Amino acid sequence: MIREIKLHTAEDLKEFMCLAMSTPEDIGVHDPEGKIADAKSILGLMSLDYNSPVKVVTEDASFLKKLDKWGI
Repeated sequence: MIREIKLHTAEDLKEFMCLAMSTPEDIGVHDPEGKIADAKSILGLMSLDYNSPVKVVTEDASFLKKLDKWGI
């Protein structure tokens, strides 16, 4: 399952990573340039471009519902 979100601040990024850490499922984050990062890796997340929305890919539907505040 895929969901597009827009993270605006460093606090949003931190909150997103903490949510990702709370699920046992793998979560990938894809930026518009084609880079992919593990949502549980702060270094990976920091390497992405957030000027545009990113795609979150996971099989955990309940996790995707928690992203409503950043949904587009």
